[in-house]
Amino acid sequence: MVTLQMIQEAQESLKGIARKTPLENANRLGENIYIKSENLQLTGAFKIRGAYNKIRSLTPEEASHGVIACSAGNHAQGIALSATKLGIKSVICMPEGAPISKVEATRNYGAEVVLVPGVYDDAAREAERLSKEHGYTFAHPFNDPYVIAGQGTIGLEILEQLPEVEQVVVPIGGGGLISGVAFAIKQLKPSCKVIGVQAGVVASMYASRQAGKVTTVPDAATLADGIHVLTPGSLTFEMCQKYVDEIVTVSEDEIAAAILALLEVQKTVAEGAGATPVAACMSGKVDTTKKTVCVVSGGNVDVTTLSRVITRGLTYGGRLATITTKLADRAGSLANLLNVVGGTGANVVRIHHEREDVNSEVNACVVSMVLETRNADHVQKIKDELTAKGYSLLDA
Repeated sequence: MVTLQMIQEAQESLKGIARKTPLENANRLGENIYIKSENLQLTGAFKIRGAYNKIRSLTPEEASHGVIACSAGNHAQGIALSATKLGIKSVICMPEGAPISKVEATRNYGAEVVLVPGVYDDAAREAERLSKEHGYTFAHPFNDPYVIAGQGTIGLEILEQLPEVEQVVVPIGGGGLISGVAFAIKQLKPSCKVIGVQAGVVASMYASRQAGKVTTVPDAATLADGIHVLTPGSLTFEMCQKYVDEIVTVSEDEIAAAILALLEVQKTVAEGAGATPVAACMSGKVDTTKKTVCVVSGGNVDVTTLSRVITRGLTYGGRLATITTKLADRAGSLANLLNVVGGTGANVVRIHHEREDVNSEVNACVVSMVLETRNADHVQKIKDELTAKGYSLLDA
């Protein structure tokens, strides 16, 4: 149902609509790692490619009824902008827990937004219901040949920008992005591996691949809201089975660490879904001895949650540590403790001193410190030094 000609035609139609995003070496993340920066795409994510290709394919009759879509945020913005550019009404069903920034951006691009209780799958059911009720044309976010063809233009760009590429690592939610990218790459350079990455807590395509059929996984919270899909598409599942070499999963801590690394090292903002390919490489789940392109699929991270993500990434990387110990409740005890900590080169960010605590004895108190540290080895060194000085660590 998807052909190379469809992807090439989509690439032509997207000229002047979607940006040809940069592909740059990220040698501080790894000598052979390159970043395809779809977080710098119009609307902040790759979705404009497939969305516009779908909207432009509508017949005049379909367009006259308006379009409806379901999305956690990025497809929503792509459909809204594309429909507005082409003078077509758009209605978008979004999970009520979608980041506020994505909801407001979708409205600002001209769409009518319907917030639906639950997750993406609940929004999808409501979009289908409204489509039948009002006659809207349904624009599926991933299980559609035109959407897949639009996303496949990223594969064409990667081969143009780095012909010597040996493997491409791509996030997977419903599977539209990786289906298009994998199909394009395997048609033009079959030797190039394509590896998919999912958030481990909602790895629906991974589970489907293991089961050999489309499988629904239980819901769970994830930083990667853009790939928070509990049931992959039937078409995308078939394409992943045929064109994707491997699928791996990453943890929430690994995603947070990748977001932090992209901020610090690449000076670029990635949302959770967009950071998953980098997370897979950083955690050793992808062999980076080959020339590897990580598709950073989007950068629409809610700034209100970014500080929490950074804190989680710092903690996972051993750059922020919480240490709790007991002290004798007498003059000079706290100063002595801080002298030991300061001697290790750690910086005290926050300290909490509690006289009365279930863990404390009479004439004792509990002190909890948040420390800036260099890495996990440094944290262990601090704990070892405190233990050697006679301090009992409550969280060791």
